[in-house]
Amino acid sequence: MKTHFVDLMERPASLGELRRFAQKFGVNALVDRDSKRFDELGLRYAQLSDDRWLEKLAEEPLLLHLPLVRNANKLVIGADETTWKSWMVKQ
Repeated sequence: MKTHFVDLMERPASLGELRRFAQKFGVNALVDRDSKRFDELGLRYAQLSDDRWLEKLAEEPLLLHLPLVRNANKLVIGADETTWKSWMVKQ
């Protein structure tokens, strides 16, 4: 399986890419509320709309729950080795 790694600090995720993940999993699944950056920005009690959260995540990649993994139209957030292995079997 061909892989492509993107360093989000060098090339942040686009709003369109983040929306794909949000449509499948919801915006809350993308936000790493345990990240140091989340606390540094004082977001613990933030009341942001989904669109504003997506903008914030595009601006601040350290807020993302990683990894964001895409295989064609299949998506996964976080380390999900079972799903990744199933993708390799079906190739």
